Amino acid sequence: MGSDAAPTLASTGRHSGASAGNHELGVPVMAVVKRIVCLANSRKLNGRCVAGIELAAGKRAGWIRPVSDRENEEISEYERQYEDGSDPRVMDVIDLPLLQPRPRGYQLENWLLDPTQYWIKTGRLDWELLGRLAEPPGPLWIDGHHTYNGFNDKVPLELASGLTSSLRLVRVDRLMLSVFAPGEAFGNRKRRVQGRFRNGGIEYRLWVTDPTYERTYLARPDGNYEFDECFLTVSLGEPYNNACYKLIAAVMEGGKGSDT
Repeated sequence: MGSDAAPTLASTGRHSGASAGNHELGVPVMAVVKRIVCLANSRKLNGRCVAGIELAAGKRAGWIRPVSDRENEEISEYERQYEDGSDPRVMDVIDLPLLQPRPRGYQLENWLLDPTQYWIKTGRLDWELLGRLAEPPGPLWIDGHHTYNGFNDKVPLELASGLTSSLRLVRVDRLMLSVFAPGEAFGNRKRRVQGRFRNGGIEYRLWVTDPTYERTYLARPDGNYEFDECFLTVSLGEPYNNACYKLIAAVMEGGKGSDT
């Protein structure tokens, strides 16, 4: 395990010994190691969706979303753990053993993980450096399409096919988390957490899949909870009912990264 000292974007070290005995069509596939800042460890079916921005030669590179070889590509607890058995946290700096790019539709950031290797934590990112990783304010892909409870929260599938990204890190001045039961009028009392914010002057109301913030605010009464400056990882989820949905995969506020 690396230390918890916060690295700068100039960190260039790599750990050694990242090779895999996996085979594809009978040909050995060797793992490559990519260093990322973890910016999401959100719920997905029976596992998690992990994503982060690669630090290449000490600078911001592209997004990477490690995925499994299962049908829905979610990552199990076993596959994503460190050697001490702990789970990656948002803002951890991690060396990831990956086998090959695995783009899927508009999720071009996907890489097949090597399930035989531990992930290695090399440090934590300073809060002050998040601003250097965030995208400029502006539309989150294609706007103008809404669900009943959301706003600018979905993209029709026929439009999404032309997209070339599915992850964004945005800084917002204010965030409101709303806790309520969206289906209560129809007899469904299950509560959810929704994030409401503006980015580039555009309003968004998106469901939260950050497990820490979900657990924390579902344990509180229904209502609205406001935050000042936050960074949000917004993910464009997999197709469902002829659309894909924008989700808040991670909330980073007040210099804290969410635990998992």
